[in-house]
Amino acid sequence: MTDIVDELKWRGLIALSTDEDALRKAFADGPVTFYCGFDPTAPSLHLGNLVQILTMRRIQEAGNRPLALVGGATGLIGDPKPTAERTLNAPEVVAGWVERLRAQIEPLLHFDGPNAAVMVNNLDWTQGLSAIEFLRDIGKHFRVNKMIAKEAVSRRLNSDAGISYTEFSYQILQGMDFLELYRRYGCTLQTGGSDQWGNLTSGTDLIHRVEPHAVVHALGTPLITKADGTKFGKTESGTVWLDPEMTTPYAFYQFWVNADDRDVSKFLRIFSFRSREEIEELERQTEERPQARAAQRALAEELTTLVHGADHTAKVIAASRALFGQGELAELDGRTLAAALSEVPHIQVAELGAVVDLFAEVGLVASKSAARRTVKEGGAYVNNVKVASEDAVPSSEDLLDGRWLVLRRGKKNLAAVEVVGA
Repeated sequence: MTDIVDELKWRGLIALSTDEDALRKAFADGPVTFYCGFDPTAPSLHLGNLVQILTMRRIQEAGNRPLALVGGATGLIGDPKPTAERTLNAPEVVAGWVERLRAQIEPLLHFDGPNAAVMVNNLDWTQGLSAIEFLRDIGKHFRVNKMIAKEAVSRRLNSDAGISYTEFSYQILQGMDFLELYRRYGCTLQTGGSDQWGNLTSGTDLIHRVEPHAVVHALGTPLITKADGTKFGKTESGTVWLDPEMTTPYAFYQFWVNADDRDVSKFLRIFSFRSREEIEELERQTEERPQARAAQRALAEELTTLVHGADHTAKVIAASRALFGQGELAELDGRTLAAALSEVPHIQVAELGAVVDLFAEVGLVASKSAARRTVKEGGAYVNNVKVASEDAVPSSEDLLDGRWLVLRRGKKNLAAVEVVGA
């Protein structure tokens, strides 16, 4: 296999490293035990976290051992946000989120074989630690002048919100995690986002103070930006989560299908496990025939399968095709259909009216007269069936799953009507 550092660099996954040459040698001498931490400050991981998990998987598949840390302790505190203090969640809520995050991480790493991943929880070594022990054994190794120089802390110190001692202490807790994992598992590398660099290096600094002969490393991945200036991992409806109840598999799939041509090459390298040759071929296809969206569809199918499984992916692809007249809408299961239609303009009605009224009300056309013109020109469809009459009125028998009508103007303009309260 290609040198893992070269592979990560080719994929655009190295923004910062404590010492790239030393890290390259450590991998060559390997195996390296490494870790990445995930705090349960929400009930699900999101696409930013997926970058870290898949980076861990790449390093693992190069012959190294990952420790996936879900922070039952640090999740009770939360790393400092750029603008304001976090709301502290109840311990029982955090404990529940720990289990949810573990369940999302476990299918994405290999937990058997010679380099089997290990799940760890920093609550195991903090819950029995007294405040005096923490201050004497750990706190004494941190210098306040260095702590306030960390970007996340200094930004808050210079804001109106300020920063509490609780969040200020977060970097000490994360530094202690690295020390504990070094002692318990021989862990010598921490990975994370470059925005976490101050927290990552708090761990290397602590180990150097406590274990002067230790050789440890930190590796920061870049923050992902989008060509259109919008935030990666966000849609009009909000964050793209890994939990299917928070972001449906259909919406997850569509996020990748709708990726900008200017971004898809970067996304392929960061998220796909295809070979360089396969990725370069998809890049070529995007350049030559962007309208085919071959790279976007390949990435959408690969990642939806990875996160949600092949069965959900097959249903999502079937729904995506059927909505545009390339499959049978009636064959879609109710849940997948509802998830798909929630992503297009839709209205709720108590009873069905004329097709031209529905087209105007849902916003597919500007007016009823425009709707009649669309019907007359042969561009109006209900459930993929062309509307033949300007006076057409759908019946309850036309409803999909007993409640939906799919309206389409031309080839690409979709909307939905949901009948409620019937």
